Amino acid sequence: MKTDEKWIRDRLVDRGKQLFNTPKDHLVRFTKDDQADALLNDLNRHPHAFVLACIMDRQIKTKKAWLIPYRFKEKLNGDFSIGKLAMLSADEVKQLMTQPEPLHRFTDKMSGFFHAAVRRIVDQHEGDASRIWHGKPSSADVVYRFLEFEGVGPKIASMAANILARDFKLPFADYYSIDISADVHVRRVFGRLGLTGLDPTVDQCVFRARALSPEFPGLMDLPAWEIGRSWCRPTNPQCQSCYMNDGCQGE
Repeated sequence: MKTDEKWIRDRLVDRGKQLFNTPKDHLVRFTKDDQADALLNDLNRHPHAFVLACIMDRQIKTKKAWLIPYRFKEKLNGDFSIGKLAMLSADEVKQLMTQPEPLHRFTDKMSGFFHAAVRRIVDQHEGDASRIWHGKPSSADVVYRFLEFEGVGPKIASMAANILARDFKLPFADYYSIDISADVHVRRVFGRLGLTGLDPTVDQCVFRARALSPEFPGLMDLPAWEIGRSWCRPTNPQCQSCYMNDGCQGE
């Protein structure tokens, strides 16, 4: 590993460790709605809310996706129990996803994923989604259990496991299988920092992070994301404000 690359890796990993070791907030923030976030944080009574929100998080703005469980709760007169959800037919879920306003850009597909996820939680996890992460499991087990849900790929599965470990402070036996979720911000930052080529694929970023931080690849995810979101913008990047500025190769 080149000296400058090691410096970049070490700084990103150190920032990742700082974020990982920060004490848990009273309320992990996913949306701008306190009640919606309270539901997503209720891993004791409504762990399925977190799982369903993860599954909904694609091809729309993140905050809108994470509001979907709470929107269902409102439409169900406050009853978001897994028992209530399990009583809904696929057509009823679709209606709730669609009327009076669509909750997602792809209501047909996502209502199907929502309904299938509820059925899997009931049938495979005895109605308790927290069984996915209960008992200090290996990171591979947690990622695999998310991958079993219809419509979930490696990006969402790793994102879910990373949030549970980093933000909710849930103990895992290891973190080897938690990858970065290489969205547009992460890919841009990896490219500009010279960790990959300037226009890397998702897989290139994932495997680069595995090589750089094999014990916990996902530790590099949030630092890269916050750099991309805050300073390393597609145009007019705020380089002087970024803590990686002295080691960045730029565009």
